Amino acid sequence: MMTQTMALLVDAYRELCAKKLFWITMILSVLVVLVFAMVGINEKGMKFLIWQLPADFNGVTITSETLPPGLLYRTMFSSLAVPFWLSWVAVILGLISTAGMIPDLIQSGTIEAVLSRPIGRMRLLLTKFVGGLLFMTLQVGVFSALAFLVIGVRGGSWAWEIFLAVPIVVTMFSYLFAICVLLGLVTRSTIAALLLTMLIWMIIFIVNMGDGITVSIHESIKAQQRVQEARIERMERNATQVLLDEHNAERSAEGLDPVDALDPPPTDEDLESRDVRLASNKAELVELESGEQLASRWRGGIYAVKTLLPKTQETINLLERWTVDREALQQLGGPPSEDDDERAMAEGQQATSDALGNRPLWWILGTSFAFETFVLGLAMLIFKRRDF
Repeated sequence: MMTQTMALLVDAYRELCAKKLFWITMILSVLVVLVFAMVGINEKGMKFLIWQLPADFNGVTITSETLPPGLLYRTMFSSLAVPFWLSWVAVILGLISTAGMIPDLIQSGTIEAVLSRPIGRMRLLLTKFVGGLLFMTLQVGVFSALAFLVIGVRGGSWAWEIFLAVPIVVTMFSYLFAICVLLGLVTRSTIAALLLTMLIWMIIFIVNMGDGITVSIHESIKAQQRVQEARIERMERNATQVLLDEHNAERSAEGLDPVDALDPPPTDEDLESRDVRLASNKAELVELESGEQLASRWRGGIYAVKTLLPKTQETINLLERWTVDREALQQLGGPPSEDDDERAMAEGQQATSDALGNRPLWWILGTSFAFETFVLGLAMLIFKRRDF
């Protein structure tokens, strides 16, 4: 049994290596790493080959003292190379290369010859699925090994955690490849399976984008609420002090000792009479509370829909979570602003990043694997019962 399975895997590997796209993708991966290695940083700022770039970017000074070379290359790998190359371009090329595995298998004459051997249909389909994952494993493995050397040689940091990209990216690819296998089995067409998989991936991307937008809006409103509440509290404190000073001035005129607090406490009307901005700021706070409730409902609804789908983006983001020192990067932004609106914006952005970046691992991978298991199970059921 194991010999048959290994023979099928070797056959799948040879089939992939025989395709020009396999080597094209491999060469492109090497070129991307070479570009990656051309970037450098020194005490004057960043460099690209022989060109020295300015050290100041939007008021932030970036040199080898503020951003160590090792951290620079790790950040570039997890924030640029992985999200744009490995999770998009390489995955698309991988789907193009592997989309025809199932349609080619069930073509007339091919499937009969394979099924004539003493091998179960379910094991055959799973072996083909694993063989497809082999393509992405090789691509990401080569890319990660080269990036590891660049980070070690150029950045002086041997980041072994870079190799986490292999299981993470392959896991993300497996979600989409499972869909492609099912669609290839149903349509018997490589082009149809590929296009429909891309369409479903786009739907997942749109849902993910909607999730990010609603979380950002919700956290931004909550940050504005906190800032607005602090502003109102400050205004009320100042207005109370004005009323207390007036009250003590009256007591002093009557020959009485000053008091430390008003008794009874001032009413909202009393405070608003001393600061006309209080009424408008309280009205704005009420609007923010109403907007927060609406954003919370949208956020919960999209989150529920997203729970049923594979988490392609969150899976990729695990690499950044486990390899990049966020606190070190945040220190590059300088001290927080004293302006209320700017502080609210910064707090909202940080809260959004925390909410999206700290989601539990069981939710990201558990629900995604549940989706993948369902899709593969459906494909195996169809493959087992279909009369070829």
